[in-house]
Amino acid sequence: MSNVQGPQPLAGLKIVEFVHMVMGPSCGLVLADLGADVIKVEPVPAGDNTRRLGASGAGFFATFNRNKRSLAIDMKSPEGLAIVRQLVADADVVTENFRPGAMDKLGLGYDELSKTNPKLVYCSLKGFLDGPYEHRTALDEVVQMMAGLAYMTGPAGRPLRAGTSVNDIMGGMFAAIGILAAIHERQTTGKGRYVKSALFENCAFLMAQHVAQYCVTGVAPPPMAVRRAAWGVYDVFDTADGDQLFLAVVSDTQWGPFCDEFSLAELKADPALATNNQRCAARDTMLPVIQAAAKKCTKAELLAKAEKLGIPYAPIGKPVDLLDDPHLIASGGLAEVTNPDGKKVRIPALPISFDGERLPIRRDLPGIGADGGGILRELGIAPAEIERLIASGVVKVETPNNR
Repeated sequence: MSNVQGPQPLAGLKIVEFVHMVMGPSCGLVLADLGADVIKVEPVPAGDNTRRLGASGAGFFATFNRNKRSLAIDMKSPEGLAIVRQLVADADVVTENFRPGAMDKLGLGYDELSKTNPKLVYCSLKGFLDGPYEHRTALDEVVQMMAGLAYMTGPAGRPLRAGTSVNDIMGGMFAAIGILAAIHERQTTGKGRYVKSALFENCAFLMAQHVAQYCVTGVAPPPMAVRRAAWGVYDVFDTADGDQLFLAVVSDTQWGPFCDEFSLAELKADPALATNNQRCAARDTMLPVIQAAAKKCTKAELLAKAEKLGIPYAPIGKPVDLLDDPHLIASGGLAEVTNPDGKKVRIPALPISFDGERLPIRRDLPGIGADGGGILRELGIAPAEIERLIASGVVKVETPNNR
């Protein structure tokens, strides 16, 4: 699989990641999918903890670790730490998302590594940027509660975490953006940078439109479940066959054809509904009429009408429905990897294409330390010494037979 061809705009970049869970691995995933050589440093003997997570964490490893090489090594031993320092000596990028100060104690912080590798771009992915909160432990759910995302997502009085790891994943994406900016700058300066990305600040950025809304209007936005919509027709509608469909009319030019398609002549003729702002004000009386008209149609009929009108629409899907989505299937938007337990896993690919071509999977999910031998050989370590390191437990190299 490592010989698969396709767009690799970051080919030639060497990334060494000391990461776990979601935020750090998602940054490496972006860079790896874009063609960088991402080396995942894992602890011996069990490797990344997400390899063994169950329940809602069962998909973490499969989602965020394709296209990477694995080196499983004992960084608590002098020999293992010396090898890791050799590994990062010529790296373009180091990423880490351990507790503050952990990498510095190992002599692997930015200040230390940049002395011998001034071109190094070093990225820390944390809960908070520098400030009064920087010592705190953060989770996606923690910052969602702090920054207002949970407040905006749940019903009034019932803050609710968003339905996926939005801050972990976006925090990883912003880290990748910062890394790429630093690499671009390095072409001019010849020097690297210390980049930092954080969960809380990421969630605050997600809340920017609601903060700005308050600054503009003077009214604090209520939760999404009870908010005043920006468009008059912007809702979920029941169908005759017990299903649901989201429909929206987002311009005044769409209003007339929408009314014609649903035989809503009285609404179309009403001058009090001529503009979107008027329709927003009349939602309480207008929407029940539209709901009744929509409920006369089956889901298929509603889909056909919405497609004909060219208005925004969507069936109400579940995550598992994506596995059978015709658009994702036809466009190469689903990637297949092999989980550590041997199961084939299909997951949505990175949402980017180059000249119409999706980014390929060049490497399947690595076994624990599966690439250790090759990585050590690249460092100039002799075969006999590699065997000794494996035998002593400093390095673990997992083969397909014991995967």
